Amino acid sequence: MPELPEVETVRRGLNQTTRHQTITGGDVLLERTIAHPLFVNEFLDGLRGKAIARWHRRGKYLLAELERQTEAQDGSQEDLEHPRGWDGRVGKHGYLGVHLRMTGQFLWVDQAEPLQKHTRVRLFFEQDAQGDRSNSRELRFVDQRTFGQMWWVPPGVAPETVITGLSRLGPEALSEEFSVQHFQQCLAKSHRPIKNALLDQALVAGIGNIYADEALFISGIRPQTLASTLRPSQVVRLHAAIVAVLKEAIAANGTTFSDFKTVYGINGNYGHHARVYDREGQPCRVCGSPIERLKLAGRSAHFCCKCQH
Repeated sequence: MPELPEVETVRRGLNQTTRHQTITGGDVLLERTIAHPLFVNEFLDGLRGKAIARWHRRGKYLLAELERQTEAQDGSQEDLEHPRGWDGRVGKHGYLGVHLRMTGQFLWVDQAEPLQKHTRVRLFFEQDAQGDRSNSRELRFVDQRTFGQMWWVPPGVAPETVITGLSRLGPEALSEEFSVQHFQQCLAKSHRPIKNALLDQALVAGIGNIYADEALFISGIRPQTLASTLRPSQVVRLHAAIVAVLKEAIAANGTTFSDFKTVYGINGNYGHHARVYDREGQPCRVCGSPIERLKLAGRSAHFCCKCQH
């Protein structure tokens, strides 16, 4: 499943390609991809004629803030590279919400390009200001496992009332709200293995299997260690490791082990640098010991028995 770095990579790509461009229509090839509203035609009608003001991210969710076509402006100086999360604003003209789930991906392509296998939703754009359809582009949502979802949030409606998972998210891992003090207070109340605690999106939003394993390795903590038993010094190291590994992965455009691609169809590069994740039996990059794997509450955890205590 794409985690914070992958979703952040997609957000940046979408802002580079679709921002201030108008949705002229669309086609839903798999109706259950649309989680709200109930009818596909209502979903498409809500988007038609709206432009993308900007894409936000909240945890692993993507939120496209919509604007009227007449308000769309090119050349904004906003910093689109900064990994900030959605700030909770109600959209004056609504939102398009997306969760990629396990295998969802967006591709920005010419409308004339043959459909990729597992294409579920198509959104059509006219890139040329004079309406030259030879330059028409589309955003395709491709999803092999079909767990991905989309929502249209009407104008003036709080997104978390429609996309209910938003209300259950903890602080953004790269935000000021995710402080060492907050992290320590949450872990002190948790009697789960630290690997499982890190996967709890209510504790910190955006971390999944890959970067939980990597952060635990960097901080020298075994994944089965009970969260409540961590010493303050370990919590400080783990907090720093989470921030560092997420920034490192964003810089590498995320991780591709199977399905993830950027909106340009390019694989993420972090997988080549992974320290422990998906490296069972391979030598540790630090000490040379074989990387081990165990199951915790049904999820795999990779670690080095010598580097992690």
